[in-house]
Amino acid sequence: MSVVRVLVVDDQVMIRSGIRALLETGSGVEVVGEAADGHRAVDMARALAPDVILMDLRMPVLDGVGAIGRLRADAATADIGILVLTTFDTDQDILAALRAGANGFLGKSADHEELLQAVERVAAGGSSLSAVATDTVVGHLTRTAHRERPRDAASPEDLRKAGSLTSREREVTVLVTRGLTNDAIAERLFISPLTVKTHVNRAMSKMHVRDRAQLVVAALRAGLRDDD
Repeated sequence: MSVVRVLVVDDQVMIRSGIRALLETGSGVEVVGEAADGHRAVDMARALAPDVILMDLRMPVLDGVGAIGRLRADAATADIGILVLTTFDTDQDILAALRAGANGFLGKSADHEELLQAVERVAAGGSSLSAVATDTVVGHLTRTAHRERPRDAASPEDLRKAGSLTSREREVTVLVTRGLTNDAIAERLFISPLTVKTHVNRAMSKMHVRDRAQLVVAALRAGLRDDD
């Protein structure tokens, strides 16, 4: 991959400097700008067109969720990868950021390698969720699915996509909806993590989704649950 251009957004200058130092110790990442609030972040994103924005949540003038919403609403910035990097990881913070359009959510306690990997995944069009964020999303989706009314039932298209899964892809997908990692699924099914990854990727392709979180949404809506 070519150099990933990153815009760092945080209201604390020392944190921005630290993040810049961490990112630029790795090859393939360039910090092209820093912003101290969401409003400035939106302006700089339009001017610089970074590949990824590292977005804090609690900031003056315009907070991270508000900034994400504006970025997604603007055709010039709608496709920029946005990775939330924050000390606030309550369920409400995580869900609000993802609903606004963030591609990933990571705590500031993440180590150097985890941060670089998350930036690279988001730059490549994927998503990156911390363990806490993944648990929150899966838990929320599961609770929502069990509260759905008939009017929210799967469409014929949802059912067609789910029906295209092989029995093993279906089995793996159900375990994904429970929040299990590839390693945990592999251990349970007595297959390799690489094989699990292959099944997950094929399931995402057949369900027409781009990441693991969307696969959970699609699977639950199509009725793929533990009791199947």
